Amino acid sequence: MNSLTDKVALITGGSRRIGAATARVLHAEGMRLVIHYRNSADAAEELRAELCEERADSVMLIRGDLAEIAKVKNLVREAAASMGGLHVLVNNAALFFPTPIRSATEDEWDALMLTNLKAPFFLSQAAAPYLAKDGGSIVNIADIYADRPLDEHPIYNASKAGLVALTRSLARDLAPEIRVNAVAPGAILWPENGMDELSRQRLITRTPLRHSGNPDDIARTVHFLVADAPYVTGQVINVDGGRSVVP
Repeated sequence: MNSLTDKVALITGGSRRIGAATARVLHAEGMRLVIHYRNSADAAEELRAELCEERADSVMLIRGDLAEIAKVKNLVREAAASMGGLHVLVNNAALFFPTPIRSATEDEWDALMLTNLKAPFFLSQAAAPYLAKDGGSIVNIADIYADRPLDEHPIYNASKAGLVALTRSLARDLAPEIRVNAVAPGAILWPENGMDELSRQRLITRTPLRHSGNPDDIARTVHFLVADAPYVTGQVINVDGGRSVVP
């Protein structure tokens, strides 16, 4: 068992949805947090206030566009300097939208690849010197669509497949000092751009557990990889109700 008390985690896209759930779980285990956000300032401030009410001065916020790779190192440096170190990086921030092959644009390719793949690489590169000092770890939030492509989302699918490959590559290159793993959600939260009820029910019926999950399912898996899995690296854990084992 690895105590997380007073250790520091940087969570990208940490103000809402899966990121916020992960922040709450890690904070409850005693971690101090750096929560990155881009546009969700109100949600970020509400989460910071909530967690700091439980433990004063335990959370700081950093705003930034991860597509601006030149600023990524500064983001990590600021996080580590403000909190006195960095022990965990959770690459959670992502973009998700359809890109049908007949109409997808280069700008859409760049946006998805920048946020979903390029930024996690350079965040990991910047964080590695800090993580290596204390046997830290990286957890990437992937997607079961990396292996089971979602119709009309080829660029998103490719970006998450790349993140899975990156996870395994970094697990080799950063060992033995740093462990690198990924969590691949299934039906956890419905897309914010909408999904009709019939489509939701079709997805649920193809899921062996016959229901959707929730963000805490992902957050608890991140916690396991960070705190309770010292001999686990280079792995992708599917948290999908069994969806990945059926046709």
